Amino acid sequence: MSKTIAIKSHDGGTFSGYLAVPASGSGPGLVVLQEIFGVNGHIRAVADRWAEEGYVALAPDLFWRLKPGVELGFSPEEVKTAREYGQRFDAENGVRDIGASIAALKSEPAFKGKVGAIGYCMGGRLALLAAARLGIDAAVSYYGTRMEGFLDEAKSIRCPIMFHFGGKDPAVPPESREKIRAAFSSHDDAEFYVYADAGHAFNNDRRESFDPFAAQLARSRSIGLLRRALGPRYDLSALWDHHADQEFKYRDVDATMATMTPDAYVNHIPTLTGGYGFDELRRFYKNHFIPRLPKDTKVVPVARTLGPDRVVDEVLFCFTHDREMDFMTPGIAPTGKYVEVPLVAIIEFRGDKLYNEHIYWDQASMLMQLGVLDPKGLPVAGIDTARKLKGEPVPSNALMRSSKNSEGKK
Repeated sequence: MSKTIAIKSHDGGTFSGYLAVPASGSGPGLVVLQEIFGVNGHIRAVADRWAEEGYVALAPDLFWRLKPGVELGFSPEEVKTAREYGQRFDAENGVRDIGASIAALKSEPAFKGKVGAIGYCMGGRLALLAAARLGIDAAVSYYGTRMEGFLDEAKSIRCPIMFHFGGKDPAVPPESREKIRAAFSSHDDAEFYVYADAGHAFNNDRRESFDPFAAQLARSRSIGLLRRALGPRYDLSALWDHHADQEFKYRDVDATMATMTPDAYVNHIPTLTGGYGFDELRRFYKNHFIPRLPKDTKVVPVARTLGPDRVVDEVLFCFTHDREMDFMTPGIAPTGKYVEVPLVAIIEFRGDKLYNEHIYWDQASMLMQLGVLDPKGLPVAGIDTARKLKGEPVPSNALMRSSKNSEGKK
């Protein structure tokens, strides 16, 4: 759900903006501020991703005064050209154009509620200026460059603001980061994060500098700030429970798939089972997961942790092994034995839809309970892992032969 819109500038010109609308049809506004490469395929994909999170995302063409429609890639020649545009860019007119973009965003029927700004590289600097001058409700700056000359404007910022930096970013060295941090020392709602092993542009998955771990963590933190300041707010716990009900209670494949994004995936880590993408995942659920759940399958909750875009569940997965379980015990004929397995599920959401599930369990201890793994000489505990998780008095360190050597020692 995207389109290009025309935006009227303060001085009579017109420039374009890429607008992405969430599947719900409406939401808070988020201005996506470009890198020096223009509103290219990467920035449009970034706007699309933020729309998935429930925002009406607008990426305005801020280079239009230099050349409308700049779209550069990342070859050495294009990087050189992009830097030239960045040097020639007039930040003062740029901020005014962001103000015009916000006005255009607010006039869109899909816009509801508040508006924030998120920027990358050059856009990271502009996010700071938008927060200082344009009265927005939240700002996020990714590896903003050349911000030192504008730090006196920090005192004008009243909204929540977040900064992300790569620890190995030569464009924003440690001394620059510390000046930025110091300028916001009296701001009650400013957050700073440094990703030690990341460089510049660590969020750009089309460049060699992309760091998936830093990008994911920064995104989760940004979602947390934006949800708090702008909305929309989703009950992830209830959404996960609803999804699990479709799997385990109603055993409805299509209803299960309806809770997930079109590109969702499931990865059962111990057995490498699951699926990537709608078609593969539906085939997995229909043929290898839902019909292969034992009749008495029960999920006993132990603990739940909620984040801005994910749920972490610690549970006991209990069942009688009355059938071959393709997803958990592939190739093992039914043993008829009762099993209790400690299991951890990490579920990531995009907006109100599940994007992925990472599921972990102790495969060796489960196979021991099924009687198909000889535990002799192996550090495997069997059902005692479940009993200890439930708080039963199972001794610690029983598998450590050296444990007796430290008895009586401090």
